[in-house]
Amino acid sequence: EIEELTQAAFAPFGDVLTTGRSDHPTYPINDGYTQRFHALSPVSVQGEAAILSIFETESFGLPLQIKMLERHPKGSQAFMPIGDKALQDFYVVVATGEPAPARAGLRAFRVGPGQGVNIHPGVWHHPNIVSQGRQRFLVVDRADPASNLEEYVFPADWAAVWLRP
Repeated sequence: EIEELTQAAFAPFGDVLTTGRSDHPTYPINDGYTQRFHALSPVSVQGEAAILSIFETESFGLPLQIKMLERHPKGSQAFMPIGDKALQDFYVVVATGEPAPARAGLRAFRVGPGQGVNIHPGVWHHPNIVSQGRQRFLVVDRADPASNLEEYVFPADWAAVWLRP
């Protein structure tokens, strides 16, 4: 079942990036021409700098069989849609579990128009899932991803896990 993305539901996994949150200060800057939505989420990195990147993700096709998850133990990872498809929904599949994701801990969220996510360090998640075509994301994460990536492929005896929008 796919859940609507709210800060309360997503809190164990990260933060929702949106201008609609009432729990963060908002104030005008630049002589009132810009509204600042301040400190929507902290950026966490260990041992390396935080960097900005742009990811262009192609749809895997839906429904999607979820066969693996990854995590970044040394830094958070934020995804904010940009460009001409910034208002297209995308999906985030996350899980709890240590040292591996727990099947019972899998959750899926629909990220709606105007929303993004910042996934906390060490949270299991599926790579970006876009519903159709290609979608671009501004990504804030830790430099040197090779030392900050763990992958978990689901065992063959797990029943198939599907994302069905």
